[in-house]
Amino acid sequence: RIYERNLRYQIRLKEKRSAEEKTMNKKYLPSALILYLNYFIHGIGCSILSQQVVKEMLADQWGMNDAMKVTAIAAALGLGRLISLPFAGPLSDKLGRRISVLIGVASYVIFFVGIAFSPNVQVAYVAAVLGGIANSFLDTATYPAVAEIMYKYTGIATMGIKLFISVAQLLMPFFLGLVAGTSMSYLTLPLVAGIIIAVLGVLAIFAPLPAESESGKSESFISNLKNANFSLESVALILIGFTSTATFQLWLNCAQTFGKEIAGIPSESVSVMQTYYSAGTLVALFVTSILITKFKQVRFLVIYPAIATIMLVLVHLIKTPAICYIGAFVIGYAAAGGVLQMATATVNELFPKIKGTITSLVMIASSLCNYTILSAAANMSATGVLMMNIVITVIGVLLAVFVNARYGKLVSKTELAK
Repeated sequence: RIYERNLRYQIRLKEKRSAEEKTMNKKYLPSALILYLNYFIHGIGCSILSQQVVKEMLADQWGMNDAMKVTAIAAALGLGRLISLPFAGPLSDKLGRRISVLIGVASYVIFFVGIAFSPNVQVAYVAAVLGGIANSFLDTATYPAVAEIMYKYTGIATMGIKLFISVAQLLMPFFLGLVAGTSMSYLTLPLVAGIIIAVLGVLAIFAPLPAESESGKSESFISNLKNANFSLESVALILIGFTSTATFQLWLNCAQTFGKEIAGIPSESVSVMQTYYSAGTLVALFVTSILITKFKQVRFLVIYPAIATIMLVLVHLIKTPAICYIGAFVIGYAAAGGVLQMATATVNELFPKIKGTITSLVMIASSLCNYTILSAAANMSATGVLMMNIVITVIGVLLAVFVNARYGKLVSKTELAK
């Protein structure tokens, strides 16, 4: 009888805990939605400056005679990330996710309003740097926050962030067409985005978060860096953070100019390339999430950039509207569909003792790419940018081949270290 009573008690306790977990999940789901919607607006923010019609309007507003020069402002987003990444993560851990989200939202409001009303390049550049800072604070707060909310499905939780970004980019041509249809300026779009993310920021103040999201403690980035033991493989994976970012950022920011000036796509149709690109990214998110359960994700670090290289070469050689649209889909799939995330996951798997530090370094390499490569692209022709993209992507393939060749030994070494 005592045993039966204990057994019933344990069953009731288990049922109670299960009910509490379900209640907690439901309690935090609106908070997760707010965090994801921030990334829908981020999807608009990180691609608005790549839209040819917006670039042309801003070039006129700033007294420029070449829309490609606007790419230098997009590069400032990378500079903002580069400046803020070393301390955004530790601050997120020390101050809590909510504070970091609010810092990110406030910075994004300034970015959107600054772009919409910028009277010159200098003001726009400062606004773009703040946009990069916003991205860093949102990343270092939202990735851990959604993982803490959906702690049983962390992979799905973080994939949701990329999904909301891709959906926003997929809808960009629709948004631009909607603005044009109402005879408003294209710069109305960043202004509306700024208002929406400000509202989301107010909601984030009151949104409940798990206790571990509210406060924490961490060591500084520099302290972790001093204790790290780097190898050639870890350096190669960090450099893949640079090359993989270059492939999709150069395409995202410069392909529409190539499509219009070289392939002869009409101005009113060239933004459709964005739709194909985003569709490719969305397909990759679902397909790759299935494939990596059957094959080692490190293999895709070679396969996807190799596919992107072939596609870039075909676009360069054929130069037709059709190949540009096909290329947009393929680059969206093979370059923007998770290579950077898989490189980060691989580096965490192979170097678990310096996980946080090396992840930060991959993201810093990605941000350094945004700044340097897009700054260079602003002073090049559309064809020159495409050629540079081919060269960098080939380097990424070679780095991935090296990592794959060493992968077996690295896994064995990692297992022994445990």
